[in-house]
Amino acid sequence: QVQLEESGGGLAQPGGSLSLACSTSGSARKLYAMGWYRQPPGQEREWVSIIKRDGTPSYYVDSVKGRFTISRDNSKNMMYLQMNNLKPEDTALYYCATLDGSRGQGTQVTVSS
Repeated sequence: QVQLEESGGGLAQPGGSLSLACSTSGSARKLYAMGWYRQPPGQEREWVSIIKRDGTPSYYVDSVKGRFTISRDNSKNMMYLQMNNLKPEDTALYYCATLDGSRGQGTQVTVSS
C-alpha cells in the first residue's frame, strides 16, 4: 500500500500561482500512475490531472489546460502540480491520489480577491 501526503496550497488572488506537492511512501510507490483530483464545496470531485509512471502527463481536465502543469520525480518519491493564472473556480480541496484509490488527506486551495 502507498501512503500519500499533500503540501502547499493556501490562498491566492485571481491570476496568481500556487504549487502543490505530494510525497509518497510505501511499497511499489514508483510503479503507480498518479494524479490530482479536487472537490469544490458542495460539488462532485473531478480529476484535474494524471501522470504516467514514466512522468508523461496523460490527462488534464479542460478547465486547467494551459494553466496547470503536473510533474513527478520518482527519485524523490514526489509529485507536483504547478497552478498558474488561478481562477476563483479553482477553489477546492485538492487530493493527491493513485488510480487504484489511495489518496492523501487533501490540501485546501482558495482563490479569492
